[in-house]
Amino acid sequence: MSSPAATSTRRAIPVPMLLTLALLAAIAPLAIDMYLPGLPVLGDDLHASQATVQLTLTTFMLGLAAGQLLMGPMSDSLGRRRPLILGTVLLVAAGIGCAVAPSIAVLIVFRFVQGLTGGIGVVVARAVIADRTSGDRSAKLFSIMMIITSAAPVVAPLLGGALIGPIGWRGIFVVLTGLAVVMLLSVLAFVPETLPTERRHPFQAGTIAHNMRAVLGNRRYLGYTLAFAIGFGGMFAYISASPFVIQEYMGFSPGAFSILFAINAVGIGIAGTVNTKLVGRVRPQRLLAVGVALLVTVGIAMILAVTLAPGVHWLLLVLMFCLTSSFGLTAGNATALALGEVRERAGTGSAVLGTLQFVVGAIVPPLVGLGGSASPVPMAIVVVICTLLSACAFLTTLRH
Repeated sequence: MSSPAATSTRRAIPVPMLLTLALLAAIAPLAIDMYLPGLPVLGDDLHASQATVQLTLTTFMLGLAAGQLLMGPMSDSLGRRRPLILGTVLLVAAGIGCAVAPSIAVLIVFRFVQGLTGGIGVVVARAVIADRTSGDRSAKLFSIMMIITSAAPVVAPLLGGALIGPIGWRGIFVVLTGLAVVMLLSVLAFVPETLPTERRHPFQAGTIAHNMRAVLGNRRYLGYTLAFAIGFGGMFAYISASPFVIQEYMGFSPGAFSILFAINAVGIGIAGTVNTKLVGRVRPQRLLAVGVALLVTVGIAMILAVTLAPGVHWLLLVLMFCLTSSFGLTAGNATALALGEVRERAGTGSAVLGTLQFVVGAIVPPLVGLGGSASPVPMAIVVVICTLLSACAFLTTLRH
């Protein structure tokens, strides 16, 4: 048994390391939200329809899911640092490919690769925290990461809206490539190996399959994970539909959309800050229950708003803000509770959680695009379905 001092040292996460992990986790909102204001222009430049343009979101999300599913179990065998460095190097190369893509088909392919390599950083960042923390401390750190990463959807659309004119959507991918270089340098400087050799599992197909079965067989883990992943689907319905709903349905400019999107993203940070103050005084399970209940309430209100008061744009905007805020209260607690159930297989647990999250995210954009750019109804339908299913998943964790 390790000494208390050794345990304390093993679980220490310095501020530069936490910031680096947050930056790695922020690759998804950065790579999505920065180019959202340019989606209509991108479609015009590459002669693509709205549904085809949204495939650049879908393939990115599928890549994120695949990258996590592949690298999560592998990091339980090889450690965290080497896969993290390799993935970030390849992320830089994928960003360059997106910036020079000559057609929508090529862009879709490179977006998949960008998601695949970005997924490595996302899954390993979560596993590193699970390696060193547990319980309330884990929930607090995941909430702090949520606050930090919530800055990405605040800054990204504002920056994207400001840059789309001067440098175009290709220039935005150049900026994303530069951020990937910063991530790589930060990993090299601040993120050590956190998985000791004695805690690693043999890199064999049988061992990986055993770990996967053990994780998926944990009912409480699966309930927390599905509550998080499906709840994310509701928020991603808003993310993928909002450029068209706010700009084409409501009539706002790309700059105004960026401001409104950033305001809504602030809600995630506010909820995360509240959550860090409450963790330790209120159990993460109760905080998660409140977050899920709020998601369901907002989902029902949104479907009522778009069907009974379709012309009241301010009401829909308020509900969008409430949706992102509710998810901010849900994400950190659900992640901490899920990974706390499978601490000895944190890489695999993080991989399954992230894979389900982004598989749901990949399914959502085509669904919300079915009604065309002139209607927010498909978005609201997907939101309410996802929030209700998220609540059902959470309820399974309460059964004895």
